[in-house]
Amino acid sequence: MADTEGPRRQSLPFLLLYALASAGGAIAYVPFLTIWLPGRMTELAGTADVQTLGYVTFFGAVAASAGGIGFGWLSDVTRNRRGWILAGLVLTIALLLAVPLAHDIWSLVAIIVVWQLTLNMMLGPLAAWAGDLVPDEQKGLLGGLLAFSPALGGWSGWLVTWPGLVSAEQRLVVIALLVASAVLPVLLLGRPRAFPDLTAPPPARAVGAARRRPTGPAVRMWLARLLVQIAEAALFAYLYFWFRSIDPGMHDNEKARLFGMALTIAIPIALASGRWADRTDRPFVPLVAAAAVSSLGMVGMALATGLDAAKASYLVFGIASTVFLSLHSGQTLRILPRPDRRGRDLGIFNLTNTVPSLIMPWLTISLVPGFGFDALFLLLAGLSAIAVLLLATMPRLR
Repeated sequence: MADTEGPRRQSLPFLLLYALASAGGAIAYVPFLTIWLPGRMTELAGTADVQTLGYVTFFGAVAASAGGIGFGWLSDVTRNRRGWILAGLVLTIALLLAVPLAHDIWSLVAIIVVWQLTLNMMLGPLAAWAGDLVPDEQKGLLGGLLAFSPALGGWSGWLVTWPGLVSAEQRLVVIALLVASAVLPVLLLGRPRAFPDLTAPPPARAVGAARRRPTGPAVRMWLARLLVQIAEAALFAYLYFWFRSIDPGMHDNEKARLFGMALTIAIPIALASGRWADRTDRPFVPLVAAAAVSSLGMVGMALATGLDAAKASYLVFGIASTVFLSLHSGQTLRILPRPDRRGRDLGIFNLTNTVPSLIMPWLTISLVPGFGFDALFLLLAGLSAIAVLLLATMPRLR
């Protein structure tokens, strides 16, 4: 007689390899976009480096948005996730290694935009692949494992900038090798169990019902992630300036160490929360708790007047928001209405990662010069509080 439990659980080795592959995306863009690219911009654009970096950020976000939806949809149509992931990996690495060949600013901008497309050729189908293979009973565990992605992205930046370990000329080569080492194992060695019900197209009646009801859990999840991501993007971009306003003597290494500490501490919390959600079949409760704590952390940041209080409040925010975003990625797969269009729909969810980069600068420009960072953080805390309300009233919580 077949094991009734086994078929509903994906193998742990595959989940670990998948989490490593997902981290490969963060390893690809975190050290490249935050460390290598700004320096290269200064070399090529001189005093116009900040403005040019703004162009790259804008057009890169557009390319990433289009690539996530387009390549996710193509992987739906072709039903070949592995092929698209591998093609995206090869092209991403090739363009990464070609970036130093750009000797003028617009060539560099063009390569970066195309690189964003190829990166999402890999990441879009990779995200959808988890929905094909991980049953609902393990989506909390999956979300917990995905907490390794931002941490490994941050650690890779620390590695390639270690004094004397990697020369500036070799950094992109090392990043490329790290990305390949993270993504290839799941493609070459992954032997996932198949779950036909997770990829079966919905009946025509269900498709028609979904089209008549465009709102629902998916919309709530999309909006909640967008609101938290706006806060995350603002802190990622302006954390340096906020700490400088609190204590001008705070060393850059201390800021980086605090950022890495938040990402690292979030890992065991996300894993424990995800496993709890699986065992109790309450998938959205940890999301509500994490969004609420994230909001409280930002209130603390707004009220902080000393460096110790500022660092403690940031740690609360950074840990909670990382836990939220990781678990959200796993549970999103639970509420997508169309298994046969999972890649496309996840591409639409990916807009919550790119749109905040377009919204956040305007919020900051509008508030910080006249009212200070306190007003910005209180607004962001309010946005996260709205995310709490959206998720707390979802039917599956009851």
